[in-house]
Amino acid sequence: MFPYAKAVCYSGYRQGQSPITKVYPSDEEVLEDLKILEPHFEYLRMYDPYHHAQSVLRVIKKHQLKFKVMLGVEPGGEISNPNCPWGGLKTPEQIEKNRVQNYVQLDMIAALANEYPDQVLAVSVGNENTSSWHHNLMDPHTIAKHVTYLKALVKQQVTFCEGAHAWREHGESIAKEVDFISIHSYPLWLRIPLDQAVKATISDYDQTVKKYPKKPVIFTEFGWTSTSDDKMRSGDACELNQHLYLSQIEKWSESKQVTMFLFEAFDEPWKGSSSLIEPEKHWGVFFENRQPKLHYYKLIHGDTNG
Repeated sequence: MFPYAKAVCYSGYRQGQSPITKVYPSDEEVLEDLKILEPHFEYLRMYDPYHHAQSVLRVIKKHQLKFKVMLGVEPGGEISNPNCPWGGLKTPEQIEKNRVQNYVQLDMIAALANEYPDQVLAVSVGNENTSSWHHNLMDPHTIAKHVTYLKALVKQQVTFCEGAHAWREHGESIAKEVDFISIHSYPLWLRIPLDQAVKATISDYDQTVKKYPKKPVIFTEFGWTSTSDDKMRSGDACELNQHLYLSQIEKWSESKQVTMFLFEAFDEPWKGSSSLIEPEKHWGVFFENRQPKLHYYKLIHGDTNG
């Protein structure tokens, strides 16, 4: 298992950029972002092996930055999921096409991991794809097969990233194959109040370790959005609460030497609905204009009071 370090999920899409429109951050913008993050983090997590991730690896290598990157893929759904609110219905033809393309993606991420062996920390075969609400729904046994396939192609450790509850509920087949277990914990989505949120996140870790005592467990997502509509308790989503939650859980993480990838570095205006208070747009600890929110403002300026 790789050593403990401060970690963050990085997606550098700025206003007017998105993977949907295929307008990507330039290498110069990526370098600007990484210089902002460099004093605070050693590990980065990215979600696909395409243009943006390739740019990040290229910039890290060229400028000899200290970062190590966890790469991932987003498999196309192999189970039709009409219950997904934003469209998970798949035709048999689309599912068959996805089955083929998913292995193409695994080959692509393996090639990238092998091209950048000093920069790639680990690789993941998916992100929350076994959760019942996901638009790209996958059978856990299929995910396990993807893990086995990718492990034969790379020297890095291989994992799968999923919510802690889903890991405990139906993750056994995947747990047998991965090198380590990557869990997500979001008390805010569960409407857990701030005074119970840290306890809930620690419980996610403890319960997962109890379920899978032979596997290392890390967090590949945890965080607190600073703005929200009624998808969650909107009054709880603010910069102060983000700061209070992160301050407490980061102290626990350091004391236990549990690596936790903070979700996320920068706000992403392209995400979610068109509403300006859509919570998916506001998980960053830096605003889209790269100015720090309260938590990192205090860290940058050495303010340790509250």
